[in-house]
Amino acid sequence: MITRKRLAAGAWVLFAALTAGLALPSTALADETDETTAAAPQVNLVLDVSGSMRARDIDGQSRMAAAKQAFNEVLDATPEEVRLGIRTLGADYPGDDRKKGCEDTAQLYPVGPLDRTEAKTAVATLVPTGWTPIGPALLKAADDLDGGTGSKRIVLISDGEDTCAPLDPCEVAREIAAKGIGLTIDTLGLVPNTKMRQQLSCIAEATGGTYTSVEHTDELTDRVNQLVDRAADPVVVPRPAEGTDACAQAPTLTSGLYTDRAESGQQRWYRVDVLPGQELRAAVSVAADRAVNPSYGVLLRAVTVSGREIVRGETAGNGRTDMVSTGLRYPKRESDDDADKPAAETVCLQVTHSYTAASGEKTAPGLPVELTVDVVDGPSAADDVASFGLGRGWWLLGALILTGFVAGLLWGWVSRWRVAVWRTN
Repeated sequence: MITRKRLAAGAWVLFAALTAGLALPSTALADETDETTAAAPQVNLVLDVSGSMRARDIDGQSRMAAAKQAFNEVLDATPEEVRLGIRTLGADYPGDDRKKGCEDTAQLYPVGPLDRTEAKTAVATLVPTGWTPIGPALLKAADDLDGGTGSKRIVLISDGEDTCAPLDPCEVAREIAAKGIGLTIDTLGLVPNTKMRQQLSCIAEATGGTYTSVEHTDELTDRVNQLVDRAADPVVVPRPAEGTDACAQAPTLTSGLYTDRAESGQQRWYRVDVLPGQELRAAVSVAADRAVNPSYGVLLRAVTVSGREIVRGETAGNGRTDMVSTGLRYPKRESDDDADKPAAETVCLQVTHSYTAASGEKTAPGLPVELTVDVVDGPSAADDVASFGLGRGWWLLGALILTGFVAGLLWGWVSRWRVAVWRTN
C-alpha cells in the first residue's frame, strides 16, 4: 500500500530529476547563446547629416529624405543575426565654431540586436545641420564595434568631403586598419564630385572595402542592403600578429590567417614550430593601400634559428598593382630511428617588401601584410622524392615493367622455337 510519506518522497525525487534534466540543457543553451553573440557580425551605418544634405537633387527629393527612405528599407531587410548600429556626423551643431563642428558625431542607435521600430524612430528625427567631420566619426564608429569575434563593417554614406582637416580621414582609415581588428569600411558617395570620390575611395581602399557612387534612392537602398548582407556571410577574420626585427623576439604562430603592417625594406619576423613528419606552408600578400612607385617586390624566407636559409619564395613586378603575393613549402622529415626523433623545430619566417610610397604619400603606418600559416601532416616516406617521385604507384609500374620484360623473353624464345621446328620439317 502506498503511504503519504512514500508518495511525497516519490514526488520530490521526480521533481529533482526534472529540475536536473532541465538545468543542464539551460546551461548548455546559455553557453551556446554567448558564443553565438560573440561571433555575430556587426555593422555600423555612419550617415552624413551635414547642412549640404538639404540639397534636392536625388529623384526630386532632398538627399536627407532619400537617405531616410533607404535606411527604413534597409532596417526592414537586415538579417536577424546581424548586430546593427547607426552613427551620425554633423547632426547636432549648426554654428560656425570649427572645433565644436568637428566634434559633432553621435551614436544614434547602439550596435546590437535590432529593434526596427526604435531604429526607424531615431532616423526619422534627423535634420541636416552642420559640419562634415568624417575622420572623427570613423574613429568613434570603430570604437562602437569594439569586441566580439565576428566580422566588423562600417558603411559610410556622405555627400561631401571632410571639413575637419588636418585630420585626414584616409589616414584615419589606415590607422584603423593597422590595429588589426579585421574592420572593413565601405563608402557611398551621394551625387559625388571628383575630390569627394578620391577621398571616399581612399578610405575604402585602406581597409579592403569598396566605394560606390550613388545618384538614386533605389541604388542607395540596394547597395547598403548588399553590404549588410555581406557582413552576415561567414568570413575568416585575420588575427593581428606584430612581427619583430629579429627571430628571437618574434611571436609564435600556429595555423591561421594573420595581419600586420610593414614599411618598405623593413624585416618582420615570426616563429612557427614544426614537428617531425609535418609540412609548413606559408604565403604572404602585401597590399598597396596608397599610391606607390613602379618596381616592387615581396620576399618570404624560412630560416633556422641559427640563420641558415631553408627555403624562400619571392616575386617582383613593375607597373601598377594593388597586391603582390608569394609563398613557400617546407617538409620536416621523420627520423628513421624512433628513439632519435627530434623535438619540434622552430622555423623563423621573414617577410620583406620593396614597395615605395609615391611622392607626397606617407610611409607610416606601413602597408598591410596578410600572412597565412598552415602546418599539416607531410608526405610519407612512400610518397617521398626518393621513391622515383611517383609515390606508391612506382611499385605497380615496376611490376608492369618486369612482367613485360619476362613476357618479351618468353615470346622471343617461343618464336625462335617455332621457327626452328618449321625449318626442321
